[in-house]
Amino acid sequence: MSSDLVLLSHPASGVAQVTLNRPDAMNTMTPEFLVAALETLEAVADDTSVRVVILTGAGRAFCAGGDLKRGPGGDVSGEPPLASQTRRLRTYMCTSQLLREMPKITIAAINGACAGAGLSWACATDLRYASSNVRFATAFRNAALSGDFGGTWLLPRIIGAGRARDFYLNSKPFDAQRALEIGFVSAVTEPDTLMTTVLDVAVDLAAAAPEALRAIKRNLNDADEISFADALDREAQRHSALAASPDATEAAAAFTQKRPPLWSTT
Repeated sequence: MSSDLVLLSHPASGVAQVTLNRPDAMNTMTPEFLVAALETLEAVADDTSVRVVILTGAGRAFCAGGDLKRGPGGDVSGEPPLASQTRRLRTYMCTSQLLREMPKITIAAINGACAGAGLSWACATDLRYASSNVRFATAFRNAALSGDFGGTWLLPRIIGAGRARDFYLNSKPFDAQRALEIGFVSAVTEPDTLMTTVLDVAVDLAAAAPEALRAIKRNLNDADEISFADALDREAQRHSALAASPDATEAAAAFTQKRPPLWSTT
């Protein structure tokens, strides 16, 4: 699936790249754009051949949030009544839910401006990499808005509650180096090497035991919502199930024989 607003490509085996494609408008969100993003993410989530998903932007921005030229918040919720506006927005916000919960590893390749709901999308991915020229901003306060697409839930879990409140309430922008210092991104690269770096990471992840990756992601997501005792129960169940799998046997044999493993699962 591909559209003019959101492009889908497959740069390597097991890897899908979703490119936000409103470069003249800094990849800001409109209803049409969000429909395309949702449909594309649903497609890659259901594609069993895909193990890793890269989200990036065309042009000089990753995503600068809502297109304020169209009205408050980019007018993505449409016409009243409020209940209908809320339902529409919540539907679009499933994009964040998919990035966080789909059974693939998701990576944000943050190539430029990343603000508002665009920052929320970056927060929803499993891993984030940024080019050195990137500026981040929560942006909602200055737009007289409270925040959407999950950023107020996700950012505190990535960088800590105090820092997240500071960025949201004081509406402070921060650069790529600061993002690295506080653990928001895994690495900062030069702009012309960002996609090469991210693709290398994606290819390495795509070559790993797929069910193990899915279970690790489930463990990490569960940790945000359950007690330590419940987390131990789920870890024990998943770990034991994987230890009894053909892939774990193959991993041990490949390690002993000093060869690449051949996974039986997809």
